[in-house]
Amino acid sequence: MVNKDSPYKTIDDLVTAWKADPGSISVGGGSSPGGPDHLLPMQLAGALGIDATKVNFVSYDGGGDLLPAILGNKVGFAASGAGEYLKQIESGAVRVLATSGEKRLDGVDAPTLKESNIDLVFTNWRGIVAPPGITDADKAKLIAALEKMHGTAAWKEALKTNSWSDAFITGAEFESFLAEQDKRVADVLTKLGLA
Repeated sequence: MVNKDSPYKTIDDLVTAWKADPGSISVGGGSSPGGPDHLLPMQLAGALGIDATKVNFVSYDGGGDLLPAILGNKVGFAASGAGEYLKQIESGAVRVLATSGEKRLDGVDAPTLKESNIDLVFTNWRGIVAPPGITDADKAKLIAALEKMHGTAAWKEALKTNSWSDAFITGAEFESFLAEQDKRVADVLTKLGLA
């Protein structure tokens, strides 16, 4: 995302400038190093052939603190969840250059990174986990309760209200997803000297 007055009108504009001088363009995010708003630009840099250690990442204490930085042109671009900025996106104060999910976001007029020929899919996900040693019966009860919630109108409304993509998975599929995510994060943080 960028301010409405940003010189970057498209993701291609940003990529060209960022590749030319990675450290000169600050990227803001509403999370600490290792959080999703930090990992996205680092993985984006890697996908573009930019040395992630050269990225000028500025950490803000959440989306509320990041918003004034975007609006005030304090950062060259920002990486964060679009759902936090829907009003500013709808008003035109914030322009989304690209989204990082598999599919376009409803209500956001921007291509995905993949559509923009950038080989990266990045999502900010949430999960519910239980302690080790949970019985199979208790695990099955929790999964059944979550599956029941997933089928409700309230769930669908929350997705729509927050511009979230539905990526509901459980059990072994979720375990495999977590293992892949752990490796992906560890690889990025190791390259940055943070792990």
